[in-house]
Amino acid sequence: MTRRIARIQLESPLPQLDRLFDYAIPAELLEAAVPGVRVKVPLRTAGRMVEGYVVEIGDEDDADRPLSELDQVVSAAPVLPERLYRLARAVADRAAGSAADVLRLAVPKRMVRAEKAWLASDGATPPVVLSAERARAAAVLEEFPTLLEQLRAGERVAVDAPPRLVDGRPAWARLLAAAAASMLADGRSAVVAVPDHRDLDLLQEQLLTLVPDSALVRHDAGQSGPERYAGYLRTLEDAPCVVIGNRSAVYAPVRDAGLVALWDDGDPLLDEPLAPYAHARDVALVRQSLDGCALLFAGHTRTTDVERLVSIGFVAEVQTARRAAPRVVLSTAPEHEQSSARIPSASFRAVREAIDSGPVLVQVARPGYAPSLVCADCRTPTRCAHCGGPLHARARGATPVCAWCGRAAHAWSCPQCSSTRLRLASSGSERTADELGRAFAGARVIVADGAHPVREVDDRPALVVATRGAEPLTPHGYRAVLLLDGDRMLQAPDLRIGEHCLRWWSNAAALAGPDAPVHLVGVTGPVARALASWTQPNYARLELAERAPLHMPPAARVARLEGDTPAVDAALRTLAEDVPGLPAEAILGPVPIDRDGYPGSRALIRFDYGRGPLVTRSLRASVVAAAMKARGRAAAGKDSRSRKATRNTLAVRVDLADPEL
Repeated sequence: MTRRIARIQLESPLPQLDRLFDYAIPAELLEAAVPGVRVKVPLRTAGRMVEGYVVEIGDEDDADRPLSELDQVVSAAPVLPERLYRLARAVADRAAGSAADVLRLAVPKRMVRAEKAWLASDGATPPVVLSAERARAAAVLEEFPTLLEQLRAGERVAVDAPPRLVDGRPAWARLLAAAAASMLADGRSAVVAVPDHRDLDLLQEQLLTLVPDSALVRHDAGQSGPERYAGYLRTLEDAPCVVIGNRSAVYAPVRDAGLVALWDDGDPLLDEPLAPYAHARDVALVRQSLDGCALLFAGHTRTTDVERLVSIGFVAEVQTARRAAPRVVLSTAPEHEQSSARIPSASFRAVREAIDSGPVLVQVARPGYAPSLVCADCRTPTRCAHCGGPLHARARGATPVCAWCGRAAHAWSCPQCSSTRLRLASSGSERTADELGRAFAGARVIVADGAHPVREVDDRPALVVATRGAEPLTPHGYRAVLLLDGDRMLQAPDLRIGEHCLRWWSNAAALAGPDAPVHLVGVTGPVARALASWTQPNYARLELAERAPLHMPPAARVARLEGDTPAVDAALRTLAEDVPGLPAEAILGPVPIDRDGYPGSRALIRFDYGRGPLVTRSLRASVVAAAMKARGRAAAGKDSRSRKATRNTLAVRVDLADPEL
């Protein structure tokens, strides 16, 4: 005799449960238990009910095998299609993580009312027919002569977006909207991921001029739960659509994906902070390999990750028919000027000439008034006497305040020289606005940063002081752009700080109006030359060439392994057995670390992309083995640590964005 069984993916963070479990389907649930639905099942090892998804339905000949039965079908909505599970499994395997963690990012929390409304409508949206919109979208893409044909052929391409404004909006938003609309006109879906809500608003605005609202799905963390879940259910339908959103939008389970596009993949907001820490770029690459859809990377700069793919021929580089670049000036102070002058005379004159005709953008490194203070006599950085946090000034002459605990530092004295005098060590956006307001008497000054968000400014003369990434738009572009604090930005302790600075400066320069000067103050070297000549891919190639001999990412992949010392040592021994030919210098460490009051170890593993599947499979097996061993110790009463510490006996993170080498 045969019986119907369901293979279930459990919603559990435990690594030992990261596989499909067989459950018998009782007679009363035979019709309701279909692939993709949510269910509740008993977990005998834990003695409780857990939720999961039905992945497969099949028949089993061995009816005598003891199996637990499904307890309940939570909903009739098939929210986990096979294509999404396949993607989640592939992403988890690449990152040595759990499919349940990926699904937690991909599938929004269930909202009953939104689900009932969708089921009542039979989950069917009529397809849209685009005719005039197809021609308009194709006209936008004519700037890149071969791009449309390559996208329709399902190729992987990298595009350097035009650094200009079109009708007061960045040209990149129009480009991506046209690519998505062209795919929709062909009867296929498109998925576009951007870093933040400002980019999302711009993209949505451009898309609504090309596609109907019924075909546009916004996937945004700022949406309410019902809105987000309703949008997710829309992506499950047969009718094609355009999905736009932040990093998790790349998981959108559209039925016939024709395009997956990423804007500005170097932005850290596209790097997932939750396990298994898969970057949106890597998810898009995995999805393209599974679905055969087109893949588009666009940006004003190019990351070394994308440049590596271009250099090996995996991604094609698409050039514009006519190259455009802003007028960048490398501004340094002449010898007769004071070396401490923040704005050289040439840049000052450019601002004075430009502000009479419209707004001028001044980009600074940090928000606030004085983000850091030092002793005026010995230059020792100031610290809070209570928590040791850095002190900063909220306004000129104000009492210093701790950036960590918020306490005011009354009667502060230097622990080194006992001086009570303070010096402003840096200028934030508010202090810069104060200084420029005095230098340009009568000029309108606007501050745009995290505490003062400004989306758009008009064409009237103004000094717009903005932190990186917070620059407002203006209808006809800025009459001049002044990039300050470049030398301070480049001193940040980040392995990719050159890439980041070039991206920040390029995005700001792209907001300049026609023939408007862009002054980069006090910076020389390869980064400055790449900006001045607008050859960002050349800088990415240079960075990649310097990283390759050192086996630093992205020339090689890096995994971090940390946990109890015996578990780390055992995992490294297993890795050497499972991955033949792995050189000894590929493993850095292990070194001792403190893990919430318990001693532990950490090691870094550097490996090439060809060995990736073997390395991640071995590391994941070691994580599961360590979790099972820890569970056995806890059950036997030999481990007094908390359940959380026991669960994290061994942890792995692959493809670190900034490994602490």
